[in-house]
Amino acid sequence: MYRLSSNLKARIKFTLLILVMQWSIPAFALTTDKDQAIEIEADSAELDEQKSVTVYTGNVIVVQGSIRMTGDKMTVYYSNGSDLESVIMVGNPATYKQLPDDSDVYDEAQAKRMEYYSPKNLIVLIDNAIVKQEGLRFSGNRIEYDTENSRIKAKGKPDSAGKSDDTSGDGRVRITIKPKKKEQ
Repeated sequence: MYRLSSNLKARIKFTLLILVMQWSIPAFALTTDKDQAIEIEADSAELDEQKSVTVYTGNVIVVQGSIRMTGDKMTVYYSNGSDLESVIMVGNPATYKQLPDDSDVYDEAQAKRMEYYSPKNLIVLIDNAIVKQEGLRFSGNRIEYDTENSRIKAKGKPDSAGKSDDTSGDGRVRITIKPKKKEQ
């Protein structure tokens, strides 16, 4: 059994708290999520303090309040000062969901690769990326979300011959906006 020092446990918990708080795609997430305990499950975990990297592999599940992230592998990178630099979650697909305040519909995201860059406040979803928020759906090969400025960029993926290899067949970005329901 692998035992973690209390300092290392605190570092992991702090890192994941920052990760989950920052990796929030919706701007108005459930405000009580940050006050909840973070639970991580994985088949294995490897911590390398010299390289400032933590790797979780095998059916990775991260839960904090209404937030739930899943993937096959999650890698957390730190700077030399033990500050969070980036987080990479890969899966087939990696998924994310969170319940916004005043809603009963979860915001969701999925992609084969999700990247979070702390210094830039940037989330990048790569390869079959989809973001769903109540009444809105983005899909494309690459979706970038600037959490600080609430900006989303989506890109399609044509191959070298101009043809797409995505499931829609044409490599274009898709945005769907559902009409609001009429009050009765």
